Amino acid sequence: MKQKLAMLIDVKSIVTILMTAVFGVLSLKGRISAEQFITIFTVVIGFYFGTQTVKKENAEGSKNNGG
Repeated sequence: MKQKLAMLIDVKSIVTILMTAVFGVLSLKGRISAEQFITIFTVVIGFYFGTQTVKKENAEGSKNNGG
């Protein structure tokens, strides 16, 4: 459990959470439109989960190759 929490608290995770919160607040205040929010949110979340997937695949690949 502690390992998973430690992995969650890295720079990418913090930036993703903060950006989601900031753009959510801006959207609620009417400073950006819902369409802009969805576009930004999709890019941020896509990047975050994309990098996590690549990291996981690389780790599994190195295990399978004897690394």
